[in-house]
Amino acid sequence: MRKSILAAATVAVGLTIPVIANALTVGVSWSNFQEERWKTDESAIKAALDKAGADYISTDAQSSSAKQLSDVESLIAQGADVLIVLAQDTKAIEPAVQAAADEGIPVIAYDRLIEDPRAYYLTFDNVEVGRMEARAVYAQAPKGNYVMIKGSPTDPNSDFLRGGQQEILQKAIDAGDIKIVGEAYTDGWLPANAQRNMEQILTAQDNKVDAVVASNDGTAGGVVAALTAQGMQGIPVSGQDGDHAALNRVALGTQTVSVWKDARDLGRNAGEIAVELAKGTKMTDIPGTVKFKTPGGAEVNAKFLKPVPITKDNLSVVVDAGWITKDELCQGVTNGPAPCN
Repeated sequence: MRKSILAAATVAVGLTIPVIANALTVGVSWSNFQEERWKTDESAIKAALDKAGADYISTDAQSSSAKQLSDVESLIAQGADVLIVLAQDTKAIEPAVQAAADEGIPVIAYDRLIEDPRAYYLTFDNVEVGRMEARAVYAQAPKGNYVMIKGSPTDPNSDFLRGGQQEILQKAIDAGDIKIVGEAYTDGWLPANAQRNMEQILTAQDNKVDAVVASNDGTAGGVVAALTAQGMQGIPVSGQDGDHAALNRVALGTQTVSVWKDARDLGRNAGEIAVELAKGTKMTDIPGTVKFKTPGGAEVNAKFLKPVPITKDNLSVVVDAGWITKDELCQGVTNGPAPCN
């Protein structure tokens, strides 16, 4: 622990001042706060820290990898005992990890891999998320022209997801039942960029597209907007995160699946692990920790949480869990799936 502890001092014979320890401070560096889900993550982190009596400070890099480096410096200067980092760019963040290591500050790579053994990797099983996305779309469109709308090229999760998607689709591709007619990364995971990519692919393919595997709910929203403009809403589209707007699209029938990664569980785990690391607990002693070999060949300590695919067949799950209200889920839905019927 970097924070000082005020030692008991003798002020008179037999009289001492009690030992007083400063509260732990957890610094969180968000890559951006534009996506709906990060606010949910933050609330869960704060709740876990409040329970542990730890303080919370944060910064928002606003999708800038350069700003995120200065943000981390600021968090260190403010006295953070441990850092939770949602990396904008897995490579560009490396100097920040080094700066933290130089100060003896543990780092948690939150939901996005940082290729450094000094950063504890906490996320959901994103390869399985990709499989779940592709399974749901494939169940609705076992044949036809597919478009793959990937995430940010600077986020390793994009390729983890894409790898899982390919595992599910490969047999049908080899058999000639599925043809991938378009594929694009989405800079910054921004819905507007996903919409633009989808529009360009639709133009190039003369709208001959039967299904879209989009890698998260934000990109799915951009895809659905592009499809709707062409009167093609309703063809299978995947996503993930359990965004409220996406779950409403599932109820409406314009999105096929949103793989729900309960951000409340992820945030709670991050807060609890941060406190343990700040207290000096070894990464390997965190319950649920496994060794993970990164694409770059590093071995990191990691914890993977389990995702749940949400389709029209199990929408009640997210309502029953208190993730979304029935009114939010069913807005604009007429004679939809349960509980919107």
